[in-house]
Amino acid sequence: MTTPLSDFLERHRRAVQLRQLEILRAIHRVCLKNNIDYWLDGGTLLGAVRHGGFIPWDDDIDIAIRLTDIPRFEEACRKDLPEGLKLQSPATNKELRMPIYKVRDNNSFLVEGADDFTRPYEKGLYVDVFPMMPYPSVSRDFIKRITKGYCRSNAILNSQHYYSWRATAELFYFSAKRLFFKTLWNLACLTRMKGEYFSNTLNNNGYGIMHRTEVVFPLTRINFEGEEFLAPADSDAYLRDLYKDYMTPPPPEKRGGHAVFYLENLKL
Repeated sequence: MTTPLSDFLERHRRAVQLRQLEILRAIHRVCLKNNIDYWLDGGTLLGAVRHGGFIPWDDDIDIAIRLTDIPRFEEACRKDLPEGLKLQSPATNKELRMPIYKVRDNNSFLVEGADDFTRPYEKGLYVDVFPMMPYPSVSRDFIKRITKGYCRSNAILNSQHYYSWRATAELFYFSAKRLFFKTLWNLACLTRMKGEYFSNTLNNNGYGIMHRTEVVFPLTRINFEGEEFLAPADSDAYLRDLYKDYMTPPPPEKRGGHAVFYLENLKL
């Protein structure tokens, strides 16, 4: 069933995608200039492989950067991003409750379901930047248990709370759970870190994904919307880690983007 809003989003989706592509181009130039590795990640890499560009119904871009390169990336963005673009990070936006890195276009507007309009962080179109790091050499089931438990507890603790006895009890319960899973993670990193695996930082890996390091590095290039961008060494294995049978599109009822509203240009 279509609505006036869904019709509006459909009409503007391609313009939104092309504006996001401009942000990606700017990030690509900044990273090349400053010798910073990045690579297409998530649905953007999937789109590049399966569609040669955006997944037709998608409305965001995902890239990954080594966690150790994030400080240099932050400095490079401050120096070299063109006017109108800004890196949004925990350091630049104290109001953010989660460890989110995005390069935002301040001349556009995007609303997602979890956006909090009581907090003054930027809400323009963006490219997601996911910090990634080496993982301990443990089983995937162990990693899933740790990351899912930690991320769920962390999300609850960082959500909006109102005082009640139940909220107080949940605060102690989920704080203890988060500490438990973080302790397991620290012990695994201390005793089993061998460089075999690579993935998102603990607080950004709610699905428990990890890639073999040789699947990610050395980076290669891939076509996305008629241009070349950096990609993992083995995009097929990388995407199978994420989505299993990634070449089969989801059914029509599950084809949707992340945004509930967007506008690609506020200067119209």
